[in-house]
Amino acid sequence: MIKKILIVDDSPVARKILRSCIPKEPEYEFFEAADGQAGLEKFKEFTPDLTFLDITMPVMGGLECLEAIMKVDQQARIIMCTADIQIKSLERALNLGAVNILKKPPSKESVLKILSEVS
Repeated sequence: MIKKILIVDDSPVARKILRSCIPKEPEYEFFEAADGQAGLEKFKEFTPDLTFLDITMPVMGGLECLEAIMKVDQQARIIMCTADIQIKSLERALNLGAVNILKKPPSKESVLKILSEVS
């Protein structure tokens, strides 16, 4: 069951939009980070049940962060978020352990579908 959600994206607007697409019920505990390095630290500190991770970010990119998170917890459930539709990036994310890809901008329907798949 998903209780804690980490959203890692360098855009405060993107984090807010994604959060608004997540249903209010059940109540989730949210954590946020603005780059991959901070996201990795938050992941280690809060051990979220689900992480939404942007691919393109400063300091540490999403793919690098994904790889580091999977070394910490091979069971981590990571959803990569991106407007980038390059097949190589998406394939690499899935090969590194992401459970799904969420296209930006997200919709309530696409987020609900992903939540139902990973619950």
